Amino acid sequence: MAARTDDNGPAIPPAIESAWGLRERPPKGPRPGLTVSGIVDAAVRVADADGLAAVSMSRVAKELGAATMALYRHIGSKDELLTLMVDAGYGPPPGPPSPEDDWRAGLTRWAWAEHDVLRQRTWLLHVPITGPPITPQQLGWMEHGLRCLDGTALAESEKMSTLLLITGYVRNEATLSTQIAEGSRAAGIEPGEMMPAYARMLGRLIDPARFPALHRVLTSGVLNQDDDLDEEFTFGLDRILDGIEALIHRRAG
Repeated sequence: MAARTDDNGPAIPPAIESAWGLRERPPKGPRPGLTVSGIVDAAVRVADADGLAAVSMSRVAKELGAATMALYRHIGSKDELLTLMVDAGYGPPPGPPSPEDDWRAGLTRWAWAEHDVLRQRTWLLHVPITGPPITPQQLGWMEHGLRCLDGTALAESEKMSTLLLITGYVRNEATLSTQIAEGSRAAGIEPGEMMPAYARMLGRLIDPARFPALHRVLTSGVLNQDDDLDEEFTFGLDRILDGIEALIHRRAG
């Protein structure tokens, strides 16, 4: 399905039209109950259960008890389906900041909400990012993040950059922790044993004269137990917000 063009601006891709409810509904057919939202919900269920690799038009059709070609009357391609799945997978944003929240508390809650979504639905991390947010739920997340910075002295461009910095950190942390967990399972390493095994391996390999700083870390015992992922996330997020706070104070003069 080609993107529609008009005199009001650039073409709107079919997936975005579907996300915003701008596309005309197909004529009634043998399965009038088949809808875009129903197809997307089924695809999300498949991804939640078996990962993104399991999602195909035929698998989703089987989930719905429909013919594969019937789906194409509503969603033109798998790429279009993935766009709609990401919007549905994120779901609604955590809500605007409460009156008692300052900007830092609001952004902390915002970042943790995205963190929890990506930890729960790791398949979202495997969908390629092809452009800035444009679907309804994603723009809702952006809107509520920006509202957290209302009343600060940051320029609008700096507010956008702040959200990009934070969401980039959240995605990177979620990607790293997911890949490490998947690698550990593949290697047969039990939960809680990855870092101790790593420490034992380092102890056999590194020369204190060549790696003195790393040797001090090793002998401190800090690698003898797995990291608390929530503590690691909090540490990184707090350091980012410290930097944003310094910028806000500087902009305020």
